[in-house]
Amino acid sequence: MSSSNNPFNDLVLDDEERAIEAVIERGEYEVAADLDATTEMLQEAARNYKQLHTSRPVTLRINQLDLIKIKAKAKQSNIPYQTLLGAVLHDFAEGKRKLSIK
Repeated sequence: MSSSNNPFNDLVLDDEERAIEAVIERGEYEVAADLDATTEMLQEAARNYKQLHTSRPVTLRINQLDLIKIKAKAKQSNIPYQTLLGAVLHDFAEGKRKLSIK
């Protein structure tokens, strides 16, 4: 690979990354004794993260008039109504919206 095509030529490292690179260049890098266990733990964390951030279909019963109003509000916002419902539920789950029953 020529140096002009090397994607690492213009790579900007932060302070922590520069410190790690310096340790490696000085030959002070050591392989962790529990590398296999750490690798497996990180792989499992990555799988869990991916699974937690995927969408799942749900079935929901909703009053017909409420659904008409939700669809109208979604249309006004130029987004699909399911996207609107998902955003409202996400905000509620994150504590950004409070439930108010009158």
